[in-house]
Amino acid sequence: MEVSGAEEKVYSQPKSESKTNSLDDLLQEKLEKAFHKQTSKVRLHDIAKIASEHSPIDLAHAASRLPHNVRPVLYENLPNREAKIRFVINTDADTRLALFRHLSDLELKKLFDKMPIDDAAWVIEDMPERRFRRLMEQIDSKKAIRIVDLKKHRRNSAGRLMTSEFFAFTMEMTIGEAAAYIRDNPRIDFTRGIFILNPAGELQGTVPARNLMINPPHTPLRQVMRPVLHKVTPDATREEVIDLVERYKIFSLPVVDIDNELIGVISQEDIVEAMEDLTDETIAHMAGAREKFTSSDSILKRFLTRAPWLAVTLFAGFVNVGVMSSFQKYEGGVLTFVLFFVPLITGMSGNIGLQ
Repeated sequence: MEVSGAEEKVYSQPKSESKTNSLDDLLQEKLEKAFHKQTSKVRLHDIAKIASEHSPIDLAHAASRLPHNVRPVLYENLPNREAKIRFVINTDADTRLALFRHLSDLELKKLFDKMPIDDAAWVIEDMPERRFRRLMEQIDSKKAIRIVDLKKHRRNSAGRLMTSEFFAFTMEMTIGEAAAYIRDNPRIDFTRGIFILNPAGELQGTVPARNLMINPPHTPLRQVMRPVLHKVTPDATREEVIDLVERYKIFSLPVVDIDNELIGVISQEDIVEAMEDLTDETIAHMAGAREKFTSSDSILKRFLTRAPWLAVTLFAGFVNVGVMSSFQKYEGGVLTFVLFFVPLITGMSGNIGLQ
């Protein structure tokens, strides 16, 4: 990763979801008390203290519960640039949208200059198109090109899940030379794997990290590499990637183009996030709440999205009333027999819809 600087404080991480929820509730309570104080000077001092005592990841989750107008204040009081980057990456879309409206072009440039490329391509989805184009003109041109290339891929494709920062060496390079290059580039995550290419840039194999440690430094990488059994193209769907990883227990999955040239790597962390997103979407779809709204969406838009289903339900209710009223001319026993099935049919239709 490109995030660097002072080493982040070590916080005890909650081991269960209940402890995590307790931490979120406690942090939200502390922030609400700080923001509701009357004296602005005391309030900002308390907010800065909270921001320095807690992980930016925890603050990012807590920010989603705060009023939109105070979320940028919390961001401004984070201790350093690294903490701000982690905050933006881990918070929700509503908070990012509020931040993008508040931050200047210069502040956004400083933020994205240090942000990892794959995270930047994902975060920038919440930015208005005009602001995005203006930002790409201000940051480093090489980085801007790579971000734009990642953004071209479909949102839930392998091209969007992959990172373009990984270790790749030629087959003739020795273990000692590869180790020296890895030491000189600490910002790149070593756990994403070490891949071997031929002179044409085509993927040939991978080298386990253990092989770098147990073999002599003068050993060529071609002698210790293993074949790549599984790889995907940038157009592969998120479901295909998850299926491969689950079936074959792959730690990192290479992404190649039609010429078998390595263009990216999907790490285990990216796969876990994709699995969580897919699970959330599946549950929401089963519950009939698949539509996504943001705080900027108008009430009219939300109503028009839900209105067709409400209209269908209302129409079905009128049909029920019409059917029942048509039996009033018959004897009471027949009407009672028909009315007995009305709640049964209504309940079954609801259950079928949920299934």
